[in-house]
Amino acid sequence: MSDSSYTDIAQRLERLTELSVELSTNHDTPLLLERILTAAKSMTHADGGTLYITREDKQALCFNISMNDTLGMHQGGTSGHKIEIPDIPLYTATGAKNLSAVAAYAANTGKSVNIKDVYKVDVFNFSGMRKFDETFNYHSQSFLTVPMMDHENDVIGVLQLINAKDTATGQTRAFTDTDQRFIEALASQAAIAMTNQKLIKLLENLFESFVKLINIGIDEKSPHTGRHCEHVPELTMMLADAVHEIDTGPLADFRMTANDRKQLWIAGLLHDCGKITTPVHVVEKATKLETLFDRIHVVDARFEVLKRDAEIRALKEKLAAGSDTRRHDEINRSLADELAQLDADRDFLRFANIGSEAMSPDAQKRVTDIARYRWIGPDGFERDLLSEEEVTNLTIRAGTLNAQEREIINNHISVTIRMLESLPWPKHLQQVPEYAGGHHERMDGKGYPRGLRGDQMSVQARMMAIADIFEALTAKDRPYKKGKTLSESLEILGGFVLRDHIDPALFDVFIRKQVYLQYAQRFMDPAQIDEVDVYKIPGYTP
Repeated sequence: MSDSSYTDIAQRLERLTELSVELSTNHDTPLLLERILTAAKSMTHADGGTLYITREDKQALCFNISMNDTLGMHQGGTSGHKIEIPDIPLYTATGAKNLSAVAAYAANTGKSVNIKDVYKVDVFNFSGMRKFDETFNYHSQSFLTVPMMDHENDVIGVLQLINAKDTATGQTRAFTDTDQRFIEALASQAAIAMTNQKLIKLLENLFESFVKLINIGIDEKSPHTGRHCEHVPELTMMLADAVHEIDTGPLADFRMTANDRKQLWIAGLLHDCGKITTPVHVVEKATKLETLFDRIHVVDARFEVLKRDAEIRALKEKLAAGSDTRRHDEINRSLADELAQLDADRDFLRFANIGSEAMSPDAQKRVTDIARYRWIGPDGFERDLLSEEEVTNLTIRAGTLNAQEREIINNHISVTIRMLESLPWPKHLQQVPEYAGGHHERMDGKGYPRGLRGDQMSVQARMMAIADIFEALTAKDRPYKKGKTLSESLEILGGFVLRDHIDPALFDVFIRKQVYLQYAQRFMDPAQIDEVDVYKIPGYTP
């Protein structure tokens, strides 16, 4: 072997080594495929080359990239020029393996095919190649076709090179055995790299599907919570994109990589995964007296007993009064007043049971006064109209959850954090627990579960806090409230800014970049989207 041959082999080995390193670090699949074909052409001094990828259904080879130096042709890949060539079927109409097309033969047999002159071989069908030559006034001669096999020995693609060139004369030559061995080595390395990328993608898709599976489970328990788990990540990403684009203010330097976006999206999907452990009767508590059913109907029955007893008492008084019509009139008026008062008190309790933004102290006192009415139960014993537990629930100041139930609900974030921190997150996803676990913290450090201040949280966690609150305010499918209008929601959200609950800089971007409107147009009922006067939003300076 001549010195030049040794030099050429050494250069090829060095190039193969460099490419192997590149294949292991390049995560851009289209660019990776193009680098494979370019390197193969360079190592064999080929004039042209084509890279085929096996179709998902394993029934055909798809043209992925095609290059030809003499014709100045570059199709597919990163060229922007679509390849208008039909796929090569791997099977015939009868189901037999297609062995007539050289690329299909290599794919079906797993063997390389090295042809010195295609015009002198009648084993394969080269009608397509001949038509190509006629169309472009080109002369195809030497072919090297190498299958690309994955770790399960399945063909994932085919690498085909055309017209090797003699570097000294520029004349077309046959591909040598050395050429073939190097391209087979390259194809093997390329197949490993491509398979690794595919497996990583499959694992990522599997993981995201698993995340969605958790949300399906939550949705089965509580449909409105399931939708919340879908909408919060969407809104979070809208806000993240808006912050990413600004170049002034406290967040001017904030930027997100593709991986940052992936982490934030996954965190958004998982931010309430702990609710899968929350009892349904707490999550779905639509009224203050609801457990497995709404106990306001039991209270209604007690009022009917009180009214019945009042009527019986009135009848007894009339019997005692004999024929005294004046006394009868007094009894009737007294009974009517008592029944009217009982009806008013019952209606009041029905209204109190619904829950509101803030129950007044006077309303709470009225509940305790009504609770002291005495009635006789089915067991014949007299007791207060309302139990202590019923009074506790009916005097809930805001919403429908009592203190114990609120603690159960709040515990979902602690469970979320424990669930997420128990997972062996890879390096590129290690921020997911922090992003997801901070959406109930507050800027002033009075949030839960860890009492973190704003400067102890990432920007992403603070974004999710805003998204979580805004989605909850506007959601129209909650069992305990109606969805608020856009202007009402922004007014309440602005109040959170003034109380040092959420990040004012993020809130500024949320309003200034109209993130709220972008979200509203996608997810809110049109009836909720009213006119917003930004000059009236608390905590915001236009």
